[in-house]
Amino acid sequence: MVDFGNRLRALRIAKGWTQSQLSSRLGLTKSVISAYETSLRYPSYDILIRITAIFGVSSDYLLGIEQTQTLDISGLSEENAQLVRQLVDALRN
Repeated sequence: MVDFGNRLRALRIAKGWTQSQLSSRLGLTKSVISAYETSLRYPSYDILIRITAIFGVSSDYLLGIEQTQTLDISGLSEENAQLVRQLVDALRN
């Protein structure tokens, strides 16, 4: 789980959240989030599941098992989903 802290921090920053904001969403203290991000502590299974739901990523991604990050586009119209796919493809090139 070496990547967990780095991935959690990157996801938090991508949302524009502080450690305090994330800790409030999870019902934890800021110091716990800091410990997760510096790999001094790891979350329980319950907290891990809540983190995956908040960020829309898989636990495999957070734990470093899976290298790719997924993007949940459910709820979008087919037209908007296609636009997102095209944007992602353009950003890769």
